[in-house]
Amino acid sequence: MAGFGQIKQTFKSARIEIKAFLRRQQWKEALIFFCFVLLALGFWLLQSLQQEYEIDINIPVRYKNVPPNIAFTGTPPEKITVRVKDKGSVLLNYSFGRSFVPIEANMKTMPEKSGKLIIDKKEIESDIKKQLIATTSLIGFEPQHIDVAYSTRVKKEIPVIFNGSIHTDAGFKISGELMISPNKINVYASDVVLDTLKEVQTVFTEIKKGNKTITRNIQLQKIEGATFDPANITITIPIEEFTEKTLDIPVVCNDLPSHYILRTFPSTVKVNCSIPLSRFKDVSANEFAVNISFSDLEQNTSGSIPLQLTQKPNWVDATTITPDKIEFILEQTKSND
Repeated sequence: MAGFGQIKQTFKSARIEIKAFLRRQQWKEALIFFCFVLLALGFWLLQSLQQEYEIDINIPVRYKNVPPNIAFTGTPPEKITVRVKDKGSVLLNYSFGRSFVPIEANMKTMPEKSGKLIIDKKEIESDIKKQLIATTSLIGFEPQHIDVAYSTRVKKEIPVIFNGSIHTDAGFKISGELMISPNKINVYASDVVLDTLKEVQTVFTEIKKGNKTITRNIQLQKIEGATFDPANITITIPIEEFTEKTLDIPVVCNDLPSHYILRTFPSTVKVNCSIPLSRFKDVSANEFAVNISFSDLEQNTSGSIPLQLTQKPNWVDATTITPDKIEFILEQTKSND
């Protein structure tokens, strides 16, 4: 408690000293001086804002209804730089508080096969004045007209390829083929570009911790000198929970000649496979096959042969065969007539 009392006394002494300082004549005179300075600054600012100045403002240009088979041979202007004159208070509004509607260059208004997109000075000036306050004077603007040549490009239908990586949660896997819509797009470019273009890839996309079917809208990688129609695609990634199932599959030699008898030990093998949980009841042994060829049997001198799965549904994943090697006896029953 003694420590708290000391702190309290310290704050009390400091408060007394501050009050004594503020009551001093020098402080009062300094405060009055600063107030007059602020008032003078305010009057000067108000006076300055009533005077006229010139500034530059930028108004964007937007190109509408440009067909995908059209390519500009030059770089069209993206903005119009406008020189205006008005009182400072009005110009502050242009600089900080006012947004400008883009000047539109509409390809639909251009004559077909004209080869040029032209917006004349009067049209640009009219669009600018519509956005200026009545007291504002338009001094000038650059460029004073838009004149951009264009040419028609060739169209080619090209397949779309997904570019990315897909990671699923433990126990989940991709349960089918990725569905890309559309799987082919129209690409407009010169013959030189199209001749070397075999596919269009999506931008790199990473899927993390997938535990259900995912549908995403993905943009396509840009190619210089080419325009895509459409510019993005929709991809669906089927992801399901997987489980394991074990089936007994017979070992078969389909091309065994009739005068031979094949005995295998064992005659069936166990196939362990990973399947979507939703199709657990659908899978059956009839959809799998373990086939060995007669030529492999004839050439084999060890009496045992390795096995591999020769048939399975495409949605079945991670199969193992037990055992992966069997012994066999090949018997000839009679001479081949």
